[in-house]
Amino acid sequence: MSQIVYFTEEGLQKLKDELHFLKTKERPSISKQIAEARDKGDLSENAEYDAAKEAQGLLELKISKLEETLQNARVVDESQLDTSKVLILCKVTIKNVKNGQKMTYMLVPENEADLKSGKISVNSPIAKGLLGKKKGEQAEVTVPNGKMTFEIVDIAR
Repeated sequence: MSQIVYFTEEGLQKLKDELHFLKTKERPSISKQIAEARDKGDLSENAEYDAAKEAQGLLELKISKLEETLQNARVVDESQLDTSKVLILCKVTIKNVKNGQKMTYMLVPENEADLKSGKISVNSPIAKGLLGKKKGEQAEVTVPNGKMTFEIVDIAR
């Protein structure tokens, strides 16, 4: 049995768009490449044909994995989330107790994490340490460098 994967509405739509693109654009393109390579003659020594068949296999694998992910996808209902504590899809501002540095992160499903845009996975060590905490509480987080203590400064949606 496959594991349920949580998405935001936006993240689920991106996944659906990618699957649609692979099926409607990439798949016909690779089929065309195979047909062109096949027309060039002897398949036993045709590197172009082999490469196209390999690309087709990889594409079909990617499509099947995306389809499986979509079958197990669930959208997180933001309206049902408690805003008094740190949960998935909240934007949390934390302060490093040791150096006073403030950081703001949005906790998102693992497949939507993007550190450059301030989105961290709920499965990351920092997020795991923050989950369930309320504004003003401190969270001790174990990171690769050791233990860090953060204070929850603000929680927003």
